[in-house]
Order: sequence, then structure tokens, then C-alpha cells
Amino acid sequence: MLLQRKRGFYEKYIKRILDIICSLLAIVFFSWLFFIVGIVVRIKMGSPVIFTQLRPGMIDKTGKERIFKMYKFRTMSDEKDKDGNLLPDELRLGSFGKILRRTSLDELPEVFNILKGDMSFVGPRPQLVRDMVFMDNSQRMRHTAKPGLSGLAQVMGRNSISWQEKFDWDLKYIEKISLLFDLKIVIMTVKKVLFRKKNNDIEVDLTLDYGDALLNEGLVSLEEYNVLQKEALALIEKC
Repeated sequence: MLLQRKRGFYEKYIKRILDIICSLLAIVFFSWLFFIVGIVVRIKMGSPVIFTQLRPGMIDKTGKERIFKMYKFRTMSDEKDKDGNLLPDELRLGSFGKILRRTSLDELPEVFNILKGDMSFVGPRPQLVRDMVFMDNSQRMRHTAKPGLSGLAQVMGRNSISWQEKFDWDLKYIEKISLLFDLKIVIMTVKKVLFRKKNNDIEVDLTLDYGDALLNEGLVSLEEYNVLQKEALALIEKC
């Protein structure tokens, strides 16, 4: 089944122009901030300063999501246990990493993804490839829009809402994409970042991967789970 959606004039033409202009302005005006954060990350956590991860992007003409490399400032150390295994995320996230996540400064490098055309300033947040393979076609409709630096699901609850609620908000967004709606989400995002109380949001996202959540709830069998995890791994290895 080829997933497609009729896109309006703003989404097809104007949105990309605004993304290019705004990402260039952000890179120029906040270059000092990129430099400072990068230096501190290098001192606190070493290299690499930029953390990259493959994420599913917008569905292209083949009917499949285009996998792209998303950039973020590194927030975790490479600390390992005595057996050489990485420690759990919450133990590798230091105080500086928590500050980066709480202020969303770790996501600054994503403006380069926006400039490249992988992402937009506003859109459904790009999930992991191993989450995507568990989505049904109705949920994958969120991928008929470019993933965003922020989105409706983020301003409506971020990590405090369920997977299904995230998908529902994303699907509501793609039904209402417009300049005014995007501006509203940008304003709501800025308010969330500036006025976020320290303990309001989980600093380490403890939400289960979508596949793990489905397995725990008995909505997929262990056999289906293993098959789809292998599919995700194969997609990643192709890139």
C-alpha cells in the first residue's frame, strides 16, 4: 500500500523556503552557542562531540521512509561496567548532559538536518528505526510529513504521554498543517523550554521502545517482535 496524502501549497512550497531561511539565520546568529556547547561537551565527555543516529524521515516516491542521519550534541559518557558493557543510560547521563536535555540545547545541531532537507522546524518528531517497523499503515501516515525539531506531540506531553497519544497528536498535526498552526507550535515550544520546571519532564527518557511496549502489552508475539527487530537492523545496515 502506497502511503500518500494531499499536501497544501504552504507545505509543498512555502514551508521549505522558511526552513532554509530560518536554519541559516539560526546557524549564523547562534554560532557562538554552538561553539561554546561543543567545547564544553568535548571537555566534559570527550569526542565525538556530535552524536548521530539513523532515523526514519519522510516517505518518498518508493513508498518507503527515507532513513537519514540525525545530529545532536552528545549528552552521555561512554562509561562501561567491569565486563566492558555500557552502563544504563541514566548512569551515563551526567549533570551537564541533564542540563543540555532539559534546555533542549542538545538538539541544536538538528538545524543542519533542517538545512539539508531531512527535517523541518515543525513536524512529527523522528522516532527510531526500530520503532518505525512496529507501526501500522495508519500510524506511518505521520511520515507523509517531514519530521520536525518540535511537533504537536511534544508540546502536548512529550514523554509523559503514551505511544498512541503521540501518534494521535502527530496525525492531527498532518491534517492541519498551515503557517499559523506551525507558528502556534513554535510559540508553545519556546514557552515549554523557557518555563519548564526542573522536575516537570523526565530528563532520561525511560519510555519503552514502541516494539517493547507492544510486546509487554501482549499486542505482538515474541516471534513477530524478533522478526521486526531483524527488519529494523537490516534497514540500518543498508545505510
